[in-house]
Amino acid sequence: MAGSLQDQLLNAGLIDQKKAKQAKTDKRKKAKKAKAARKSGLEVETDNTQEKLEQARKEKQQRDRELNKARDAERAVKATEAEVRDIIQQHALVIPADAEIPYNFVENKKIKKIYVTSEQQAQLIRGQLAIAILGESHRLIPDVMAEKIEQRMPDLVIRIQPEEEPDKDDPYADYKIPDDLMW
Repeated sequence: MAGSLQDQLLNAGLIDQKKAKQAKTDKRKKAKKAKAARKSGLEVETDNTQEKLEQARKEKQQRDRELNKARDAERAVKATEAEVRDIIQQHALVIPADAEIPYNFVENKKIKKIYVTSEQQAQLIRGQLAIAILGESHRLIPDVMAEKIEQRMPDLVIRIQPEEEPDKDDPYADYKIPDDLMW
């Protein structure tokens, strides 16, 4: 295949004679304009398309990096949520249907209530059990698992801190207020 690219395109039928002629005249006009500018001492206008393309490529790469970081962060959050959900489901204690003792706790500045057995209530008071939020429901989980969940997503766990020993000088130390006091 000898000849110019223009001849090859004409032979292949990709361009017609009119377009080839137009390209030649444009090329000739551009060369004449550049020659006149050089003679008069003016700076020749250079074609900035390569620079523009390079700049656009760099901007696109930067946008892609930012999008990838956002996607990775979103995936990490979803993975953490799934892991916490699995921990809660695997370690949730069964609350019997005949549990009659209401246990009140605070969630997002609102008082909520779950029904537990007397044994579960005692464990909640001692801090051996914690309450985990799974969607709209509340589950009882061991305190050890609550610590693991709290490390990942602290707003999904309600832990009850066990009561501290009263002061030695407290005159009412002998009169404890029961946790199951009903008003």
